[in-house]
Amino acid sequence: MKSIHNTRYQFLLTLLLEARNAAGMTQKELATKLGRPQSFVSKTENGERRLDVIEFMDVCRVLGADWGGMLRRVEGTAAE
Repeated sequence: MKSIHNTRYQFLLTLLLEARNAAGMTQKELATKLGRPQSFVSKTENGERRLDVIEFMDVCRVLGADWGGMLRRVEGTAAE
């Protein structure tokens, strides 16, 4: 199974979406702060595009989110 469809990865995407919403940012605003097109955020959030570790950390930094805390929450979910 591709990791992009993995339950834990999907949970991580949910956490990132929640963090973006909590930060009060639109996809376009986040993309602008990342120096990326809006489609980068859209494709990431809907699972069409996979984030690498550095991109994940950059997104968390812009959102003011605790990337370590997110990963601990994901680690706590059942593995497939």
